[in-house]
Amino acid sequence: MPSFPGIRTALALVVAVIAAGVSLLLNGDVQASLVVLVCAVAAVLIAATGGDEHAPATGHTMPSADSEPAIAEVIEAIAEPVLVIADNRVEAANQGARELLGQHVLGEDVRVAIRHPAAAERLMRTDNGAPAAPIHLVGLGTRDQRWEMRVHTLGDGRRVVHLVDRTGSYAAERMRVDFVANASHELRTPLASMLGYVETLREDAGDDPETRGRFLKIVFGEAQRMQRLIEDLISLSRIEAEKYRIPDKAVELADLIEEVTVELSGSPRAADLVTQISDVAPVAGDSTQLSQLLHNVIGNAMKYGRDATPVTVTLQPEGEAMVRLTVSDEGEGIPPQHLPG
Repeated sequence: MPSFPGIRTALALVVAVIAAGVSLLLNGDVQASLVVLVCAVAAVLIAATGGDEHAPATGHTMPSADSEPAIAEVIEAIAEPVLVIADNRVEAANQGARELLGQHVLGEDVRVAIRHPAAAERLMRTDNGAPAAPIHLVGLGTRDQRWEMRVHTLGDGRRVVHLVDRTGSYAAERMRVDFVANASHELRTPLASMLGYVETLREDAGDDPETRGRFLKIVFGEAQRMQRLIEDLISLSRIEAEKYRIPDKAVELADLIEEVTVELSGSPRAADLVTQISDVAPVAGDSTQLSQLLHNVIGNAMKYGRDATPVTVTLQPEGEAMVRLTVSDEGEGIPPQHLPG
């Protein structure tokens, strides 16, 4: 028959599993819930092995020499940086934490180990075990890195610090916001042009067939430009909603390039456009989105390249199963500070 401490250990393990499940339901974060579960189970096992279950129930337990290696081995199985804090000092740190903060962090004051004001303020605050929202740390590691720090208090008063790298998701969100802002700005330009030409056509200019035809051609071109921008936004929303499907239709890139260059023939720099098309096999793709891509890239080259210099579109085979599409111009290019590192 199991002893009373053995039953308590089993009940504590059940509670740990329930706590991790509740954390998953509340936060929706699988990785954070896994860390809670692993560390809670580790704490229970350490507490269970920290004394003799057959010793008299005097309220005291004998410390185990294996307790420190046990929790260190548990957190080592987690890829993301995880630290265990006791009395505001780093008691254990996994490989991810040592790579981020330095191999010397063990035994250091946590304010020295994690050199960040927001982290120090959070870790010095006593929360009495109450759950707290994660905080965001900018510049920990490298200047551009962004981390989410979660702190969980164990039953014995020690705290587990879990750092989640959010750099990629922040960069993706920044790109999305910038894209939507730029697209909104770009939509206003053709719309203003269309309204201006339509207003002119309503007046005396509409009576001249030559002028009317020229204005309608411009209005049609601006409407196509707006359509492409709106299709870009729709594509973005599909990707965010995870409804984007990998295309499986064959596309003749040479024909598509010719169509795009014809549509751009009304540009003031159309004479600068040069194409160098080799015989290539069809590619799997979405012709609409590839057309959007060509319009954006070639249009930008014509818009920002130096006047009276060529904008060259090159299509050539690349290996046995690939093709290379290149758009080059002789403009100033993108400033180095705006290029990805």
